[in-house]
Amino acid sequence: MASPDVAEPVAQSSTAQNLARRRFSRDAQGLSPDEIDGLMSSSEGRPFLVVHHLPEIKEEGIPPLMPGIPITCRVENTEKHTTRSKKYLEEYLNGLLENSFCRNDHSMMEFLSVGALSFVTDLGPKGLEGPIFKRSGGHRIQGLNCIGHHQFCFRWSRRWLVVKDSFLMYMNRDNGHINFVLLFDPEFKVKVGRAHTDTRYGVCFENFSRSLIIKCSNYRQTHWWSHEINRLAETCDFLKVHRFEGFAPPRENTLTKWYVNGGGYFADLADSLEQAREEIFITDWWLSPEVFLKRPATDNYWRLDEILKRKAEQGVKVCVLLYKEVELALGINSEHSKRTLMNMHPNIKVMRHPDHVSSVVFLWAHHEKMVAIDQTVAFVGGIDLAFGRWDTNQYQLTDLGLTANSVTDGEPKGDKGGNGVADGPKPSEPDKQAEQDPYDLTCNNKLWLGKDYSNFIRKDWVQLDRPFEDNIDRTQVPRMPWRDLSAAVHGRAARDVARHFIQRWNFTKIFKNKYKDEFYPYLLPKSHCTADSLSFTVPGSKKAKVQVLRSADRWSTGTCENSILKAYIHTIENSEHYIYIENQFFISCADGKTVHNGIGDAIVNRILRAHREQKKYRVFVVIPLLPGFEGDIGAGGGNAIQAILHFTFRTMCRGEHSILSRLSEVKDLWTEYITLCGLRTHSQLSQSLVTELIYVHSKTLIADDRCYIIGSANINDRSMLGSRDSEMAVFVEDEERVLSIMGGQEYQAGPLTLTLRKQCFSVLVGASSDPSINVDDPISDEFFFLNWNAPAKLNATIYDKVFKCLPHNSVHNMRELKEYSSKERLCDTDPEQAIEELKAVRGLLVHFPLRFLCEENLLPPLGTKEGMAPVGLWT
Repeated sequence: MASPDVAEPVAQSSTAQNLARRRFSRDAQGLSPDEIDGLMSSSEGRPFLVVHHLPEIKEEGIPPLMPGIPITCRVENTEKHTTRSKKYLEEYLNGLLENSFCRNDHSMMEFLSVGALSFVTDLGPKGLEGPIFKRSGGHRIQGLNCIGHHQFCFRWSRRWLVVKDSFLMYMNRDNGHINFVLLFDPEFKVKVGRAHTDTRYGVCFENFSRSLIIKCSNYRQTHWWSHEINRLAETCDFLKVHRFEGFAPPRENTLTKWYVNGGGYFADLADSLEQAREEIFITDWWLSPEVFLKRPATDNYWRLDEILKRKAEQGVKVCVLLYKEVELALGINSEHSKRTLMNMHPNIKVMRHPDHVSSVVFLWAHHEKMVAIDQTVAFVGGIDLAFGRWDTNQYQLTDLGLTANSVTDGEPKGDKGGNGVADGPKPSEPDKQAEQDPYDLTCNNKLWLGKDYSNFIRKDWVQLDRPFEDNIDRTQVPRMPWRDLSAAVHGRAARDVARHFIQRWNFTKIFKNKYKDEFYPYLLPKSHCTADSLSFTVPGSKKAKVQVLRSADRWSTGTCENSILKAYIHTIENSEHYIYIENQFFISCADGKTVHNGIGDAIVNRILRAHREQKKYRVFVVIPLLPGFEGDIGAGGGNAIQAILHFTFRTMCRGEHSILSRLSEVKDLWTEYITLCGLRTHSQLSQSLVTELIYVHSKTLIADDRCYIIGSANINDRSMLGSRDSEMAVFVEDEERVLSIMGGQEYQAGPLTLTLRKQCFSVLVGASSDPSINVDDPISDEFFFLNWNAPAKLNATIYDKVFKCLPHNSVHNMRELKEYSSKERLCDTDPEQAIEELKAVRGLLVHFPLRFLCEENLLPPLGTKEGMAPVGLWT
């Protein structure tokens, strides 16, 4: 066992050498002379920037005690001191503190338990601090300890322990670096004594991911630490398990805003990033550094990497967590994303996770998509900051260049320039064009440049390190429109989102050796006691109750949770009138073998309850007509497409566990309760008629015009179980009511949910272009049968007649598929008649073809790589 003075091991030099080409050796943009003068003269609480400049603050000799603030010592009553001796001691200490030399002396600061983080306002009230010896090890994640928890394999290190209202941390006071952060969670406990620590005068702090042992100098000190930490933590929200067994409680009166499509979302995100002053946190399944957030782009000002570089140059710390894909299976090239961003500026830090071999995680992904700005405003949903995601309600199939004034208003009023057109003033013009300009954008009028123009079922993305080269021929191949939803939240809910990111970041830093050096800092969560002080807000935000939900596991976050699944089931079970599901996947109905999430089961039970009670109840389901894998559907689509179709049909209509099979009690009346649809649109490209499905990437549930869930979680086991992919979502409940209509009766609806549902329905049924279509009452017979189902049926018939679209109900096997694909198309033989037929198309809905390839076994053949993969890969 090493002596107590042994320091923690530093990162191996080879690690830094390996990363030298991809990142700078240390942070740039240190404290400016003005910032240093401000810290030296400030008489208010310290700004949060102190957290990111602790070594510099130590080097500059900035005292922990703020100048001009009187400090008074008061001795509590103890058995050792009489009233008179206590008074003499107080007078002596206060006399010392009036002396500037004594006031800032290191020994005096240690005696007073004062450090650099004591008075940082956003970290909350000053908690307990002091010097301790901490023991190495104690991690509860496999592979992070030296030979597991062996009691003889550890060392002691002298550290400065700091306790705040939702976490504790220790740091090296000699160099100012934070060495570890332990977040409070429901597993947090404080244990005292040799029985728990194998150490005399030991204290053990436990949470879900670590058991941290410190050594005090005497028995009284151990109980002092124990008592004070329990006192500070007792009001912490994160010590409790909340609704849906989630890590965060519902936050009332939270400013929030929803987004349909990426255009408005990207525009608001760009403006919010410009407001960042301290930190930007980003995590994505896929991130394209070169994606433009406002369009059409006439320079690089609103390109993501340029925005982040600009903020980094201003001293903002940018932390990015990317999913590290299995390269043989996915072509999202996260290495390119990491290298590109980290070469922009040393204040941009990028980590990738997991390491598939060391973590033994090959099948699961980090799938969440979120951005947090200064831990004050956060964006959560289904939209990656990546190519192909920007879109509007127009769902354009072509982009050969816009004519003047041809960009149309794509979003509803109040959604702030929902098309995301870059026509607003810029905070500051760039001095010159970025060096990475592929060409002069001054006269550009395209909305999707290079790889951003995509049709991934025709051809998946390749060569992402050449982002401005087209992936497909835009003069011949229509793009595939992208439908998605996201949300913005403020205040306490944004703090919850940021805390989740911080938990993942710190976990990744601990787990991967290459991130253990000081270039990648530990992050600290801001206190919720200052969360209501908003430095800026997203325009158009309204107040509601918001709860942050997640799917998390030991491999992904260091903790376990599946609150998204529980929220979905709860919402479905407790809905009174309708649910609207818009999701990239629809794989459910548990059988205890291949599928385990019970969302489909909850839908069945809720419909059966409505049928038995003879009450009107509707279920709307909108999913993509085809899975998002490259493949020629005319030739069967490939094994991956067929595998997803198999489990989708298994959920909807095929086999004993499917929804329609289990609705046998209602017989043919199931069409009065549930409707299953996809989306399709059409256009002209190079004088030819073209059609394409609209790829539904949303992960949304709306219920009763009063609540909704928006997030990254698909309806499948991967997203919902918690033990597989990592996910994040927000559950929004309206707290106010507005007069509406439901089932022909007056109804008190939630204003946020009502406008979201009406926005979705208006676009899908064509009401946005035809005011005569009424979407006010979502469950009325007129709307359900005439405005929703009738157009969906008619549209499918027209598209079949004009384009011979796949998938289609008349194709039951591979032979019929081949015959169907070879038939002449009206769009080719008589374009004028085809145009006339297409005029009858209303909206975007088409019924999902429930009988497509119903005579085929769509599971991958066992001899193929898809067939050899575990079934869980597809479910």
